[in-house]
Amino acid sequence: MTTSPLALPFPAIPEIAGVTRRIARARYKTWDRCDLTLLTFDEGTGIAGVLTQSKCPSSEVDWCREHLAQGHARALVVSAGNANAFTGRRGRAAVEAVTAKVAEQLHCPIEQVFVSATGVIGVPLPIDKAEAGLDAAFSAAPCSWEEAASTIMTTDTFTKGAVATATVGGRTITLAGIIKGSGMIAPDMATMLGYIFTDAAIDPAFLQTMLSAANRQSFSCITVDSDTSTSDTVLAFATGKAGNAPLRSFDDVGADAFQAALADLCRQLALLVVRDGEGAQKLIEITVEGAVSDESAHRIALSIANSPLVKTAIAGEDANWGRVVMAVGKAGEPADRDRLAIRFGNTQVARDGLPVEGYNEAPVAAHLKGSEISIGVEIGLGTGRATVWTCDLTHGYISINADYRS
Repeated sequence: MTTSPLALPFPAIPEIAGVTRRIARARYKTWDRCDLTLLTFDEGTGIAGVLTQSKCPSSEVDWCREHLAQGHARALVVSAGNANAFTGRRGRAAVEAVTAKVAEQLHCPIEQVFVSATGVIGVPLPIDKAEAGLDAAFSAAPCSWEEAASTIMTTDTFTKGAVATATVGGRTITLAGIIKGSGMIAPDMATMLGYIFTDAAIDPAFLQTMLSAANRQSFSCITVDSDTSTSDTVLAFATGKAGNAPLRSFDDVGADAFQAALADLCRQLALLVVRDGEGAQKLIEITVEGAVSDESAHRIALSIANSPLVKTAIAGEDANWGRVVMAVGKAGEPADRDRLAIRFGNTQVARDGLPVEGYNEAPVAAHLKGSEISIGVEIGLGTGRATVWTCDLTHGYISINADYRS
């Protein structure tokens, strides 16, 4: 598979004390690669998570949702190539078998073992392959961050990781993340598998508050194809090994710095997913201002970002701003045609419901030949603002998804 032209190199990610990574071949598909990731955590590691809002979630998502509230984690198992979604009792049995085997190995409560799966929907996760993969992982040497990031991939064309730091109580806190996602990407929480690790000492409930806030400005602001996965999961693990005074509220020293670093990390990870959108050639940032509320601006921005006509125009480098007008109008949000303004890059193309007098398409055409595209919309009704990110829609998307199960 050809690497996305928007790919970024995998960063140098330092070790996070209390986290160990191992990978193995479970052979969920007929491929010669590792497809099972096992991460183990020292006792006392806290956990938080955000999960898909799909009404047809996988058994792994159900398991995580049931056990997140207890607040602690000892392990995470990620299976690639099989989503174990829409698999009924057999899917649940596979989750219970995987978590029981890991809990027995680590001598920990089963509810502290978390699971994710990604791949084809409708095929039960084969328990025998999962257990054999776990046996191999238990005896494997620890692997690198990039090897772990590679093992969780499906249609991704490059490994994705990010790092951020914060100063909390005079101590340097590290946050690291790996993520996979390329297609079936729509922001109903998010659409991918993403994992965040930090050595910060932080109350799990407060970590949940912080992660939910960061999610709203990152993972829930991306879309590739408007399709929400059955398996979306973002989990954050905090080992507490940095030795800072535990963060419990925003009144604590360093809490704001940690929140900023977490938000930065989540945004980095989210944009990596868009950069690897199936068939993508261009990263598109859409900013809507002047809406009646931030929520309204968000919905208008998503209407533009999810429009096949807008996305194909960008793919064809066609400065057809009329398609943006269409997408604003269909969003179902308050808008006034005669107050609407639109820009491509730094060039204003329409204002007050009309093309800008003397509009010159040349700078817009030049902007659209680039790999990073900016679209701005002013609604003219209020102070609501939102930014979302998407990619163009090319023939490559069709080719990848037409052959996905083969």
